[in-house]
Amino acid sequence: MGTVKELAESSNLTSLPQNYVFSTIDNINTTHDQEQVPIIDFSLLTSGSPDQRSQAIHDLRNACLEWGFFILINHGVPEKLREEMVNLCLNFFDLSPDEKLEYAGKQVLDPIRCGTSFNASLEKVFFWRDFLKIFVHPDFHSPLKPLGFSETSYEFCKRTREVARELLRAISESLGLEEGYIEKALDMKSGLQILVANLYPPCPQPELAMGMPPHSDHGFLSLLIQNEVGGLQVIHNDKWVAVNSLPNSFLVNTGDHIEILSNGKYKSVVHRAVVNNRATRISVAVANGPSLDTVVTPAPELVDFKNHPPMYHGMSYKEYLELQQSNQLDGKSCLDRVRVSNV
Repeated sequence: MGTVKELAESSNLTSLPQNYVFSTIDNINTTHDQEQVPIIDFSLLTSGSPDQRSQAIHDLRNACLEWGFFILINHGVPEKLREEMVNLCLNFFDLSPDEKLEYAGKQVLDPIRCGTSFNASLEKVFFWRDFLKIFVHPDFHSPLKPLGFSETSYEFCKRTREVARELLRAISESLGLEEGYIEKALDMKSGLQILVANLYPPCPQPELAMGMPPHSDHGFLSLLIQNEVGGLQVIHNDKWVAVNSLPNSFLVNTGDHIEILSNGKYKSVVHRAVVNNRATRISVAVANGPSLDTVVTPAPELVDFKNHPPMYHGMSYKEYLELQQSNQLDGKSCLDRVRVSNV
């Protein structure tokens, strides 16, 4: 099938094609109250006083407990680098269909894969989205075009990985574990990092379409940047909250493997992408998880068989990834597969 970008740019498109129309977009209310979204100051975790760091970890704990989502400021990744990354991803989607064809991977673990929707081979209704997914760690991959993509993505992912590493240290501490618990126990030095660029062109009938359906992410943390066009919504207190980033911030959400590791104390957040009829939205997310061979289970320190029995079975990260990426996205359906049924 063709891309959404090609479809959106065709001169005769006046209404949404039937195979993009969702008959069941949920009726959960959407709120645009921006003030309540947690903001975490990264600099207080890394260079604040002991009291400031302690307060920042307390704020991070509350964000993970109540939201599974936060806006990260003062993270140290240069704004110029972030802008270059967004622009180069836009340039990738501007390549000709033939140039992109060599990256139209068929397997979910192909190191570079571009396509449309989420899993177009299974879906009856498609999402208004084109994507590029690249495995960037422990082995770095990059498309050959556009010029400069390889160098910029390498630097951007390296800097983002350092931020994620520091956040995971603080999250370990917030759970009452050793500061380096996640890093050591789950072999984060060879952890999988995936760069995902999402393109959402203007849509003629945005109220009928979906950019990405409600879902949670695999892995520990996803860090996301976007252009000036909003579209990300997260579930909080049974409402969709429309999230807009602050200047030079990351939007960060906890993934399924934080929920597994914390034995359900911290929940992975369900989120979605909505589209509009005015402007192209692009987001660039970096997903950070353990190594593919790692089996993630609840941390033994957070399991008490009498009061807090293990809530999740172990499954290798590779197997979990394949399960999620080769099915249809549907809320937390993948996490439900490893949930212990009698808890």
